[in-house]
Amino acid sequence: MTFGFAPSAASAVSAVGNSASRLARMLEPAEWAAAGVPLLRNPREVVSGLHSRHRPTATTAVVAVLDHEERITASASFTRRRVPADGWEFRNALLAHLRRVIPHDLRRRSPVRTAVLLYCREGDERWTEEDGAWMWGLRDACTLHGLRCGAYITLTGGGWQVLGEGRGGRSPSSVSRPVELGDTAADAEIGLLRTGGGAPEVLLRTAAR
Repeated sequence: MTFGFAPSAASAVSAVGNSASRLARMLEPAEWAAAGVPLLRNPREVVSGLHSRHRPTATTAVVAVLDHEERITASASFTRRRVPADGWEFRNALLAHLRRVIPHDLRRRSPVRTAVLLYCREGDERWTEEDGAWMWGLRDACTLHGLRCGAYITLTGGGWQVLGEGRGGRSPSSVSRPVELGDTAADAEIGLLRTGGGAPEVLLRTAAR
């Protein structure tokens, strides 16, 4: 004879509640487009720069802070943990890495710097619930760090795509070889590479310029 325990009603209700909460912490493409996210003047340049600096692979997120001239002020990359897509978890990870690489701007009356997120994943350029959770997390992290919420960009085997804008390209991609940064004066400004603390499997590489 085998004895067992059926899941309690409370456990079932809790599981449903957690799922509903995760769904609430994501943004649909229409919501993202209506949020007034500033357009990048040269998205390919930003994507190529981050791709060269961080060499992302699948499940790598690269968060970068841009100044008013769209130059990369600081950036950090980390791998996503194997947990259900949740905007709250993503927000916490993004905020932790932003705090390691750049001071907050909460004392300013309005944001002067913009944070963008490049996420390398499998699949195609179409929006997924995971993308929606990253969008929610980026928006919330920016608010808590005094930054303007900028573009969310996916990097897949087919290329890169700025979600909500319809702009993208085939190069770089998640399978293309990063272009080495040249020795020009602009590239020389990248200079210092610094790393922050954190769990080894989470934090991969941090770069500041």
